[in-house]
Amino acid sequence: MRIIFGVFIILHGLVHLLYFGQSARYFELKPGMVWPDGSWALSKLLGNETARTLVSISLILAAVGFIIGGVGLLMNQAWCRPVVAGAATFSSLVYILSWNGRMQTLDGQGVVGILIDVAILLTMLIFRWPAIG
Repeated sequence: MRIIFGVFIILHGLVHLLYFGQSARYFELKPGMVWPDGSWALSKLLGNETARTLVSISLILAAVGFIIGGVGLLMNQAWCRPVVAGAATFSSLVYILSWNGRMQTLDGQGVVGILIDVAILLTMLIFRWPAIG
């Protein structure tokens, strides 16, 4: 199960790269999707262009954290737990700050990712699963 969970963590990190592509405007995940434009926190403060750049960089960092943490989990390394927890917390923060403040199209704004991040945090920090080391 540790191997399956490690692969899941890595795949979750790779999904962040899809959102990076969306935020950097390399492609659209869905036709007409403009996320993270109109962010309630970032766009209002920095403007859409700067917000997109900041979100893009942040998503790459979150992806790297998940990938490194997932590899650490596959290698049964104790240091993977804080790395994955940090990546999940950072990822959730990025999606919360880049939300447009409306309840429509939440799936395209990272709400599923936030739910996965919370599940990862609960699993690894509260339930201390999987056993590592």
